[in-house]
Amino acid sequence: MLILPPEWQALWQGKDPFDQIFALQGKEFRNMDGRRTLRFELLGKSYFVKMYSGLGWKRLFKSLLTLRRPPVASARNEWKAIQALHHLGVETMTIVAYGERGHSLVERQSFLVTEDLVQTESLEDFCRDWLISPPPPRLKRALITRVAEISRMLHENGLNHRDYYLCHFLLDVSSGRDRLNPEDLHLYLIDLHRVQIRNRLPYRWRLKDLAGLYFSSLEIGLTTRDYYRFIQVYIGLSLRESLRQYGDLWRRITQRGVQLQKRFDRKYRSG
Repeated sequence: MLILPPEWQALWQGKDPFDQIFALQGKEFRNMDGRRTLRFELLGKSYFVKMYSGLGWKRLFKSLLTLRRPPVASARNEWKAIQALHHLGVETMTIVAYGERGHSLVERQSFLVTEDLVQTESLEDFCRDWLISPPPPRLKRALITRVAEISRMLHENGLNHRDYYLCHFLLDVSSGRDRLNPEDLHLYLIDLHRVQIRNRLPYRWRLKDLAGLYFSSLEIGLTTRDYYRFIQVYIGLSLRESLRQYGDLWRRITQRGVQLQKRFDRKYRSG
């Protein structure tokens, strides 16, 4: 399967598009486990590309021997996830090009090119100083509400992210960080290569997503009232009913989030 913009087809006429894509150079963000991610420019525009060179026999056998699910080895998963999010009305990346060839997981080549989300900032960076420099209350409420709405939309429609952290939400700051309109925010969910899509979301994956999100928010100065706001929007009921019907879920989210924080501290902050 191959999808290319007409101008790229003209540029690469008579050449193998896969060879042209896999030879691209730019700012590299990842190059391991058969997946390479970079930002590049072509014909005056900026893009992101993820290239998959195949799972390889070594990683396939390792997954089989350890009874673990093989890592994502194709761009197809993210391609489908982007389409699903657009269908739900969740802002995310825009697909520019996609290609896949080869039937074997071991040797399959694939790529996904998306538009570069310029003038955006991850919520991890945007909220980093909130503890010492709180944002305007209306802006904070609007962001919490929007993240809760996106979370609810995903989970109610059988999608889970699997890497659901604030760093994977990109906020449009083209108007200026200090001039954002709480009534007109654009928040993009990215890094969808591990998204799972089902008819109904299992409890364990809902818990994993929300615990990851909670963990990533622990050091930005959110109050109990802020978390209650998220819960009420996410569940879609009054706060009293949300806590009464789903109290166990929120307790487990809190416990799991604290465990993730302790694990993070041991790994990156100890010593």
